[in-house]
This record gives sequence, C-alpha cells and structure tokens, in this order.
Amino acid sequence: NQYGNMWRFESFSPYHLKIMKVTVENKKGLNKDLKIFIDKETINSYMDEKFEEIKKSVNLKGFRPGKVPKEILKRQFGKAVFGEVLDKVLKETSTKALEENKIKPAGQPKLDLKTYGEDKDLEYVLSVTELPKVEIKSLENIKFDEYTVKIDESETDKRIKQIAKNQPNFKEVSPDIKAKKGDLVSLDYKATVDGKDFKGSDGKNTQLTLGKDLFLKGFDEQLIGVKKNDEKIVEATLPENFPEKELVNKKAKFNCKILSVKQSEDVKIDDDFAKNLGAKDLNDLKTLISKQINDEFKNSLDQLAKNQILKEIEKINVDEIPENLVEDEVKVLSQGMSDEDAKKNKKNFEDKAKTRIKTGLILNEFGEINQIKVTEQEVQAEVQKQLSMMPGQEKMVMDFYQKNPSALASLRGTVYEEKILNLIKEKGNANKKEISKEEAEKILKEANKNESFHSHGEEKKESKKKSSTSSSKEKKLVTKKAKSKPLNKKTKKVSKK
Repeated sequence: NQYGNMWRFESFSPYHLKIMKVTVENKKGLNKDLKIFIDKETINSYMDEKFEEIKKSVNLKGFRPGKVPKEILKRQFGKAVFGEVLDKVLKETSTKALEENKIKPAGQPKLDLKTYGEDKDLEYVLSVTELPKVEIKSLENIKFDEYTVKIDESETDKRIKQIAKNQPNFKEVSPDIKAKKGDLVSLDYKATVDGKDFKGSDGKNTQLTLGKDLFLKGFDEQLIGVKKNDEKIVEATLPENFPEKELVNKKAKFNCKILSVKQSEDVKIDDDFAKNLGAKDLNDLKTLISKQINDEFKNSLDQLAKNQILKEIEKINVDEIPENLVEDEVKVLSQGMSDEDAKKNKKNFEDKAKTRIKTGLILNEFGEINQIKVTEQEVQAEVQKQLSMMPGQEKMVMDFYQKNPSALASLRGTVYEEKILNLIKEKGNANKKEISKEEAEKILKEANKNESFHSHGEEKKESKKKSSTSSSKEKKLVTKKAKSKPLNKKTKKVSKK
C-alpha cells in the first residue's frame, strides 16, 4: 500500500479510552479469561485521529492537499485505517488489562475477537496462563558453605619449580662433547631420494630435541653421539603426509652438518627469573602464584556454594507450574531424540522441566524485587570473557553473537542469573570455613563424584524402566583452571527484559 508509511501511530493518548471494561474469570488452576469491552466511541476517536493525520499528506485528484473530506477518506482508506486501529487497540488494551489486574502471563496469551467493526463496540476475550506466585522470603537467610583456601608456602614453591622446569634453558657445550638424549641439536641438512634432490630437500638451522622424535620417525636417535661441526648421513622414510606425493614412503638420505649441541640446565629461580614472568621480583612472584592457586580453587568453590543455593531453592514449594512452560521445556530437553525415546523419557523430562522452571521463577522474582539490572557494559564484558576463552577464534565468536540476537540474550540471562545468585549469597547465611589445598581438592572431587553419580543414577533408572532384565607450563604468568571442578547445576535460565 502506497500510504502504508503514513499510517504509523506513535502511541495512543490515554484520553481516547473513554470506556474500557475488564471482567476476570478464574478458570482451572492458573488459567484465566479476561473479557474486555471497549465502546465504539473510543474506537471512533482513534479512527478520527488517524483520518486527521493522513488528511494532511494524502493527495487525491480533485482536492487540494489537506482539504479531502473525511467521508471520502473513509471510503478510500477506511478498511486499512480500521485494521491498524484495531491492531493497536488490541495490543494496548490487552497490556493495560493485564497490568491493572496484576497478571503476569506465562507465555503468549490467546485472543478471541467476539465483536468488532467500524462504528461498533469492540469485545474480545484474552485467555492467559498466569505465572504462579512464588515465595522468596526464605532466600534472605539461605544457608551455604563459603570456603577460603589457605595456601602453604611449600605449595607456592612447588608451583614455581614446576614453571621453571617447563621452561627450556639450553646452553651450548664445548665442541668435544657428544650429544645425548634430551639435548638440543642444531643442524643444516641436504636430502636426496635415489641420489636426486627434491622440493623442500634443504633445511637450515633446524633444531631437534633428541629423543622426542618430532621430525621424521627414527631421525633424531641417529644423531645421538654427534658433536659440533660433525657431518652425519641420516636415513629416514618420508611420511604419508609428505607434500610431494610421489615420494611418500620413499627412503631419503639426509647429509647433516651439526651446527651446535646444547644441553639443558636447571633454571635458576631468582629475581631475574621472576622478572621474565612479569613479576617485580621473586617475592612478588610468590605472592602472584599464591593468589593464582587460590583463585583456581575460589572459582570452583564459589560455584559449589551457588549449587548449594540452587539445591535449597529447589526445596521451596510452588503450588503449580504452568503446563505450557513445562511443555516448552520438555521440547528443549528432548531435542535431537527420536519420538520413541522422547516418549519413554517424558516423565523424567517433565520432572526436570518443573524443577528448572520453578528455580527460574524464584530467581526472577528475587531479581525483580531487588531491582537487579544488566547493563550493556556487563553483557559486553561477558562477550569479551567468551572471546578470551577461544584464542584465535575471536572474530568467529564475535560474528556469532552479532548474527544471533538470541545467543546474546542468553548471555544476558547468564549475567542476570549470576548477579542474582551473588546477591543471594550476600544476604544469605554463610558457613565460613578455612581449608587447606588438600581439603579443597577432596571437596571438589567429592562434588564431581556426586554429580556424576546423580547423572548416571537417572540414566540407570530410565534403563530399568526399559527392561526388568537389565544388569546393573607457562612461559607467561597465566591463571590455570583447577583440575577438579564441580559440574554446573542446570537451571532454567532466567531472562532479564
């Protein structure tokens, strides 16, 4: 329609709603019907406003701009204007009816038009499933364990020694010393197959650590015993992935000139060593490493505390969970499964869905009451965190979030949930404990074991239903992830609008 762009209401003025009557009928459980009546004078006032608006810009043959009579406009554009007015009125009055009656819908309400038309009253029924009322008072004093790990100096020293051990520190030896396993040999070589050169047959200043066998199979062991300035002929078979396909599996002779032999020496742990790792001195390095070890456990133990909180939230009673939300969640849980498997697992999925939805509703209610918001800066910070976890793939990850608004919304939900859980922790009743590194490892190992057992237990339960006969280091100073991490507890992700 050529006039389509003209017909866009920015908003309706509240004075238009002369008569709006809403009757709420409680049906079964959380289901409600809202019977909504808007008088024809209200609809006509919206129509008149729109005709006045398009009158200023419409051009019709035989009339000056702005002088087209309303009756002509109604005949020409009446149906189109009414369609837009109806759409706008339905949207705004349904929202107003829900807000005034303090009804939070679980999913999209269904709308059934009863009476409508130009110069007619508007009557319709809005069928809605209401979100249940949830109690969050008990969250104010929720109990959980809060651990701090005491790192012994010996643990810090052990980590620093490990870092030093992993750093290569080769020093050249005198020309009369023979190369042995573990030494670094530098060489130039010229290779031939059947006495002929081939593409890529020359190598300059090639470095091999003897015993690692990283060049060609059996190559470096033939260099054991060589000295600087020696010449040595080494024979090796060219591999399957060799670029020149006609030479694959052919035996090549390498005429090697030994440039140097270097032997590994222990790295001296001192201020210079610390500075190479980005610390001010050795004491500063020890402080940084101690914090690093502590942080490795802190992240996992914090997650463990949050899992305890989520377990406590699961115990909170919610009288009824909206069936439409359960159905949607079951579809998510059964994605990728055959119809037969989905049907067999339906009861298990329904139980999981109800738990996840209930947890999400409680967290969301807590977030709303405490006015928790997620800023754009916080979302971008989370995106940057995701980028840092995938080095070399930053552009791909960024493109993914830019092209998938739903993925970005999910990330926002993650930040929102994290902020909610952090506030619950602040308000909660923490059982503070200082533990050793060994105790921390034991706690995390046990947590992982329990999660795995719980997961396998559910699988076994399903299996039994199927058949009664079933038988039962770093060059730079970087933060390392703890070896043992508790599994994240799955909850229905809460979203922040």
